[in-house]
Amino acid sequence: MEAQGRNSDTCGTICLKYVLFIFNVLFWLAGGAVIAVGVWTMVEKSEYISLLNSSYYSASAYALIAAGLIVIATGIIGCCATLKEMKSLLIVYLILLLCIFLLEVIAGVLAYINSQECFPFCYQLDEGLRQNLKETMQLKYQQPEQDSITQAVDNLQQEFKCCGSNSSLDWSDSVWIQAAGNNRLVPDSCCKTPSDYCGRRDHPSNIYKVEGGCIMKLEDYILSQLHIIGAVGIGVAFLQLVGMMFTCCLYRSLKEEPN
Repeated sequence: MEAQGRNSDTCGTICLKYVLFIFNVLFWLAGGAVIAVGVWTMVEKSEYISLLNSSYYSASAYALIAAGLIVIATGIIGCCATLKEMKSLLIVYLILLLCIFLLEVIAGVLAYINSQECFPFCYQLDEGLRQNLKETMQLKYQQPEQDSITQAVDNLQQEFKCCGSNSSLDWSDSVWIQAAGNNRLVPDSCCKTPSDYCGRRDHPSNIYKVEGGCIMKLEDYILSQLHIIGAVGIGVAFLQLVGMMFTCCLYRSLKEEPN
């Protein structure tokens, strides 16, 4: 009877080890995906970062990369603790999982609240973006040594189908528009069908007359990302609950085995 009990405990321990190992492989993949999103944000959205003249996007991208590295490191610790059956490492692993779980829940809840109520985050973001984007467009567009800004503004207006920070009227105070002397009212990138000097006519049939301007489009984009981050954060957090449960079971199983 005693030998049968030991075999049962051993089989249970082996099953828990395999389950935790598979969980940690998935954890590694999740960490790699988070890092990929952070790198993608830095590479693909870098021109918008320069437009906003704000560290918000840079900080968010670096935070994602750091979070991914922490997740991968936690997965490595979990695999070592599981395969070597080290109870002290299992405790460290469990604590790390709990910390990441709490952070993900907090981030997910805040992202959801901010996307619904938009206060105070969206208010601060709105004011900062409006001011930065408007100044960048009016003062730096088509200016010497500002080619990257000019290209970013053109891409922004074409990609989001908008014109100006708040509206197309913002371009009337542009340094370039005032000094160009070519009768342009808006940049050619505001046109629905861009062509040379098409910005001379600012009729709604010719240019994008979007209510709220490009800033509204950017805010909608940011809020959509908050929804995704919130959903993923909470989803992964509950997945980690399963990992913590199996870790506790494995710890108890190792503790109860005879030496």
